Amino acid sequence: MDGVEEWARHWQYPELPGLDLLRARYVSHTFPRHAHEGFVLGAVRTGVEDVVLPGETLRARPGTVVMINPEVPHAAHAGVPEGWAYATLYPSARLVADIATETTTLRGTAGFAESLVEDPDTARLIRDVHRAAEQGNALAADSVLRIAVARLLRRHGHPLPERTARSAGARAAVAARALLAERLAGPPSLEQLAKELGTSPFALLRAFKAEYGLPPHAWLTGERVRRARRLLDAGTAPVEAAVAVGFTDQPHLNRHFTRIVGVTPGAYRRERAST
Repeated sequence: MDGVEEWARHWQYPELPGLDLLRARYVSHTFPRHAHEGFVLGAVRTGVEDVVLPGETLRARPGTVVMINPEVPHAAHAGVPEGWAYATLYPSARLVADIATETTTLRGTAGFAESLVEDPDTARLIRDVHRAAEQGNALAADSVLRIAVARLLRRHGHPLPERTARSAGARAAVAARALLAERLAGPPSLEQLAKELGTSPFALLRAFKAEYGLPPHAWLTGERVRRARRLLDAGTAPVEAAVAVGFTDQPHLNRHFTRIVGVTPGAYRRERAST
């Protein structure tokens, strides 16, 4: 829809370590397929967000909560012409594990059995975490965060399966990811990577996508953005971060960073500096 303004704030509240917050309104913005190191807990306030997961597309409406486990590839876009507005929490795996240990009987690595649930009360709590953090109310923000995560774990939590690379193809995919992570700024071609691992390009491509839900080049772009975030968190200028992680220039970083994170690298760094 013409004239509908998009906006976003992606930030950290120092009193809530291990948590990123995103509150935004998107209309034309689309998130490409990517994954997070930690969890995603989102609550749509208005509109509809279509969340694309392996094998299914979920329609997140007001009153629902989206729950995505670490390293699960997903994409998102507007489900209606007017887009969607939402509040999202990105708790680290360690934070969720600590809450699970204290408040549930889950064993192993705690995660969520479902990706979308009707839960208006918890959706309200997710928005309340944002409100309390923005007001500087540390006691309320921390309390409501823990109540919301504990409630979701008790209602929808289950132990995540351990990932083990059993097949030769899976082992090749794991090795390929490690090599790409080492050579972030100067990665080999698919053919060179396959030759180094003793397999064929198409076999490696299939195995990598089966193991991680993304082809190697898309995983590499996501990893570069993750590394750039860490550099920006430490105060590195976007232009320096772009070169350090292997992007050709800052506009290249800007494009991929904005698509995946939802804000520009400059806006992301300014929020870190202000807190």
